[in-house]
Amino acid sequence: MKIKTITCHEVYNYGASLQEYALLRYLENLGHEAETIHYKPPYLSKHFKLWIVSNEFFNKNIILRGIYLILKLPKRLINLKRKRKFDEFSIKYIKTGNRLYRSNEELKDNVPEADAYICGSDQIWNSFFENGKDATFYLDFVPNDKLKLSYAASFAIDELEDDIKGFVKEKVSNLDHISVRESSGKRILENLGFDKVTQVLDPVFLLDPKEWTRLMLPQVEEDIINKGKFIIVYDFDNDPVIKELAERLKKEKGWKIYAFNEMIDYADKNFYLDGPEVFLSILNNAECILANSFHAVAYSLILHKNIAVFNRSDKINTRMRDLLQSVELNNFLLNKDTISDYKLDIIDYKQVQDKLDVLIEKSKKYLDTALEN
Repeated sequence: MKIKTITCHEVYNYGASLQEYALLRYLENLGHEAETIHYKPPYLSKHFKLWIVSNEFFNKNIILRGIYLILKLPKRLINLKRKRKFDEFSIKYIKTGNRLYRSNEELKDNVPEADAYICGSDQIWNSFFENGKDATFYLDFVPNDKLKLSYAASFAIDELEDDIKGFVKEKVSNLDHISVRESSGKRILENLGFDKVTQVLDPVFLLDPKEWTRLMLPQVEEDIINKGKFIIVYDFDNDPVIKELAERLKKEKGWKIYAFNEMIDYADKNFYLDGPEVFLSILNNAECILANSFHAVAYSLILHKNIAVFNRSDKINTRMRDLLQSVELNNFLLNKDTISDYKLDIIDYKQVQDKLDVLIEKSKKYLDTALEN
């Protein structure tokens, strides 16, 4: 079967890139011909632009604009290294059509040919962002005689604003099969009147851990191992609570701190300019992972790592909370009042894996059955 997927594409985020790869790879493992649609609307195309002025104050006149750009340019040129690494990963591992689409109208005018279309995974339906209000991510452009389904689509929030509910209900109604990643997403759709919604795992869980090992870089792993033990900080908010725990573990264990976010200035080494393969390679050798990232938590479970999980500041925490609840690790969602009780090496990963295996089988069954129909 020829299948086209659509997700937030080339947004230069580790989780976004790896989940996109995972779904395509799983479909290929089933014997399908799978490609992602090269969809880049303007609101998802602003990454690493050298001449963008993001502060309106400096847009007031040409002199202020010039000063702003001159000050920003050196750092932006350095950050292009990150873009190149992600682009190399996409070219190597993520199959996509040659045509670039920038709007829903362009897709409707020239629909990419396929037997089935899948929207998901990641936060494609998060209405805090533009993608959640974009009909494209609900497969609005696909003719009604084609098979349309969602896989692990995420709202990433607990409830919808009233003004978006009608839009979501209308667009989701056109799907032949519906699955979401979080129980909160299932509840959102059930409250809109949908009674056949399946909760599934993120695509990264569809692949055997050995498949992730194949993406890792032996030389990176060897270099890292030779430099001693370390913990990973993956923190989008520069959370002082995460910093406190990281520095405590460093002091107690003598471990180094490695990070993947530019703003983490207390790390012994920061890998934010590196691509997904380095990300996986380093996570695979960490003693512990401290994160407010959903996919960092997901890979911690896949790789059987010590974890400490923290909420984000922007109210998109249902993803991590739900994943931890699904394997009964709720007590590893920490805050400033509970980090003092944090202990290493107490996760029974045999029990966790047993629970994951049941959820993985359910997720595969949904996708296999939907495509067979």
